[in-house]
Amino acid sequence: MGRPSRLGDEDRADYASVLDEVIASPEIRRLLERSGVPGDRLRLRGLAAVARTTAAADAEYRRYAALRVRGGRPDAGAAPLSGPGDQERPGAGVLAVLGVLTPVLAAVAAATFLLLGYGLRLADALPSLAGTLVGVGWSSLLVAAVTALVSVAALYRTAARQSAADAVAGPDAWATAAAPALAEARRAWLVALRDRGIRPFLLKELSDAAASAPDAGEGGGSRFSSPAFAGPDYSGPGFEGPVPPAPLPPGPGRP
Repeated sequence: MGRPSRLGDEDRADYASVLDEVIASPEIRRLLERSGVPGDRLRLRGLAAVARTTAAADAEYRRYAALRVRGGRPDAGAAPLSGPGDQERPGAGVLAVLGVLTPVLAAVAAATFLLLGYGLRLADALPSLAGTLVGVGWSSLLVAAVTALVSVAALYRTAARQSAADAVAGPDAWATAAAPALAEARRAWLVALRDRGIRPFLLKELSDAAASAPDAGEGGGSRFSSPAFAGPDYSGPGFEGPVPPAPLPPGPGRP
């Protein structure tokens, strides 16, 4: 088991609210009146013991903090391996590559065949081969145009589907769906913090204060009160200050 999570600055207001709620409960109020401990002094001790009290609700706080970080999405840490949209299906990557490469290769082949064919025609060499090359070149150009149109239509369809999916399950939708889970996690943490952390700590503090109260007359003092030290000019009962020295008896040379 690791070290307890450190309470974030954004959660300290919740901690103070729970602490005030416990101090204002009838049980704690009765113990405060019985022990004579000031409520503000008890609150200061509760705020100072934040690391000790929050450790009792560490599991609930970890769950609440994790849900808050990832926005409540249960699969927020698992990204798709093959990209968004249709690429998550097996084989979609090969189709996307072919859709891009086919028009390019067909256009390159068409340009090559047309250049060779018309070049042979201009040179009046191999007329049959020149006609074949020209025909293959125009066919390749037609294939390049058709595949380019198909690729553009497929890309437009994929973009439209992705936009629709983002609109349905966008950040706002995820936040709306995650709000109940996040609120429940926060409530569970606050309840655990109150019942297992702050309340037992305050009860123990008041119990220790009540146990040390009878020893105050013997020099023990209460752990919540500051000791009053007597100054050098303190005078107790029957003490009237320093006693003057006794006069010397008369003698020779003394009046």
